[in-house]
Amino acid sequence: MFAKINSIGLLGLNAYPVYVEIEASRGLESLDIVGLADVAVKESRERIKSAFRSSQIPFPKQRIMINLAPADVKKSGSVHDLSIAAAIMTAQGLFSESRVEKSAFIGEVSLGGEIRGVNGVLPMTILAKSIGMTEIYVPAANAFEASVVEDIKVYGVSSLGELVMHLCGKVSLKPMDKYEAKDTDYYSDLDFADVKGQQTAKKALEIAACGGHNVLMVGAPGAGKSMLAKRMPSILPKMTFEESIETTNIHSISGILDPKTPLITKRPFRSPHHTISPAGLSGGGSVPRPGEISLAHNGLLFLDELAEFSRATLEILRQPLEDQKVTISRVSGSITYPCSIMLIAAMNPCPCGYYGHPTKKCICTQKQVANYLSKVSGPVLDRFDIHIEVAPVDYDDLSSSAKEESSAAIRERVQKAREIQNRRYKGTSITCNARITSDILHEVCPVTEDGSELLKNVFDKLGLSARAYDRVLKVARTIADMDGKDVIEKSHIAQAVQYRSLDRKYWN
Repeated sequence: MFAKINSIGLLGLNAYPVYVEIEASRGLESLDIVGLADVAVKESRERIKSAFRSSQIPFPKQRIMINLAPADVKKSGSVHDLSIAAAIMTAQGLFSESRVEKSAFIGEVSLGGEIRGVNGVLPMTILAKSIGMTEIYVPAANAFEASVVEDIKVYGVSSLGELVMHLCGKVSLKPMDKYEAKDTDYYSDLDFADVKGQQTAKKALEIAACGGHNVLMVGAPGAGKSMLAKRMPSILPKMTFEESIETTNIHSISGILDPKTPLITKRPFRSPHHTISPAGLSGGGSVPRPGEISLAHNGLLFLDELAEFSRATLEILRQPLEDQKVTISRVSGSITYPCSIMLIAAMNPCPCGYYGHPTKKCICTQKQVANYLSKVSGPVLDRFDIHIEVAPVDYDDLSSSAKEESSAAIRERVQKAREIQNRRYKGTSITCNARITSDILHEVCPVTEDGSELLKNVFDKLGLSARAYDRVLKVARTIADMDGKDVIEKSHIAQAVQYRSLDRKYWN
């Protein structure tokens, strides 16, 4: 007897259809799996046999050949267990093939017959819907995640016995209710109202949030760099549904998705330690997994103590920050993960931290200072749109009982500026001013005559690179949006240039 069951495979973020073909015939009892299956897939033979016995489902005493088509694509992991088990049941005639013709099966089968959760259910469910599946059977632990996808019935299966009873029509499983996103609570305990003083730094970070710009903060220990960065998520704009799906897909395949929150609606905030390896930041492994830079997709990546990261790790950032994607190549193939991020970095100006401090004396030699700053190369430094110096907080500011502006108030302005950008870039792949492509830069960044003159003088005097020129223009575009101006004025250019001068002070 021949039968075919639908399954879904996953390579990186790319889901692809897999068809489990089974042929049962007379002969010595055996179960063989072909179709470029890895060790984990081939081991499913023993798991499924044991699960059938534990679930008191008769296992066919026949020669069984299972092919995972297409046969030229490598299959990996335990995600195909449930579809192979369903194929064997179909071959026995426990239910008709027509009953599951428009159904897909995903899940790992345990020795006791339970169905265990797997990673990457959301992208696989999205593909199942796109290829015409009307229902999908997933582990009960993943059903909530799959329910995000519209127009496909999601059944959460706990055991093989439960699946058989449902497909035979004896007991009906209830489809999972569709997930409805709730309003995201951005205003946690970390609020900008807690930060005393630092008005200049707050303004710069507000501009960065409006336009999605990368920021480098330099300052003495205890000035509040980390405190400011950790409050950035509370002022970031709302995610669009498309951004939520993209981000959730990455977290799903990484296995770090919160079971109680199947759709990420709050921009991610990742803060890896400075001992992280290059592969940990960019992604890697024999089966390439997303790194921190991809897990922060559509959100914020915070690198504290930037100069303490290894040189190789920091240089990894150069291409992904420009391309908004990172490609990992292995013998098995190449996988590309998106990484459209906002990068916030903080560092001290020297090893002791007090170089240029108004009251404390720096104990470092000029050579030590130069060596410390040189850990951040020019190309990496050039990729920061905004450079700000975080000065020590005055006693008067610290002891003041006056209320500082809350994150909620700042975020209202940020959201308003981002909505202007959404309208401007509607119908394109551009999501914010920081992502403006070179072909439309001058079209969307018109500058007044005196503004152009100022920018020309600054370019010649400071010797800006072409990349720095573009970034000054993009920051000025954001400042103009915050002012509600369509044309970039001289004051906007002047303010944007101020945020590019710190490298001249420390790295000159």
